[in-house]
Amino acid sequence: MVVLTACGAGERPAAGDPTRLTVFAAASLTDAFAELADAFAADHPGVRVDVNAAGSQTLAHQINQGAPADVFASSAAEQMAVVEEAGNLAAQPRVFAANRLAIAVEEGNPRGVRGLADLADPDLVVALPGEQVPAGAHARRVLDAAGVTVEPATLEADVRTALGRVVLGEADASVVYASDVVAADGRVDGVAIPEGANVTVAYPIAALAGPADPADARAFVAFVLGEEGQAILARHGLRAP
Repeated sequence: MVVLTACGAGERPAAGDPTRLTVFAAASLTDAFAELADAFAADHPGVRVDVNAAGSQTLAHQINQGAPADVFASSAAEQMAVVEEAGNLAAQPRVFAANRLAIAVEEGNPRGVRGLADLADPDLVVALPGEQVPAGAHARRVLDAAGVTVEPATLEADVRTALGRVVLGEADASVVYASDVVAADGRVDGVAIPEGANVTVAYPIAALAGPADPADARAFVAFVLGEEGQAILARHGLRAP
């Protein structure tokens, strides 16, 4: 799990320590939510924003096991539903972003990967997110629909770890989110998956029945849905909902 912290600028409340707002965000949102946390904290002096980034299924489980969290941003409606069914939402989920899948390959694409069919090459080292995480389930669905059988060299706990295998040269290719290719900042190349063979992934967000002031959680959700938040998400390769 990646833990990121942002603290609001300016004077702190006279009472002492800043209010702590804990946001659980899907691994594919790591970079975008680091910037969102900084921007929100700058606009809300006295609020400290901690972002825990991991696979959505891991985060949903932790929330339902009592982990202190105030906002949940998931890469799958199914994982948000798990939290809702457990009675841990303080507000209805809102879709705040959308994503697509892409193939991540080593910089320069030395293996000449052109599309999904090439991932079936037994000489190609493919790292995939495990099917227990949303990105892995989406990748499997896209591959199955295309009639492509892939024997991955490794199945990872979240999409960023799968991407990291390609970044480090430990894998030739992976199926990740398009925003993950953007986040790699030139350390990998992206091979587009055609619209007709791809999926659109909706990302929901909701305030939780967490320990912080519910008004702060609602304010953060509103910030993500607002103009500044949406501009930040777009810079990180996420689409408007």
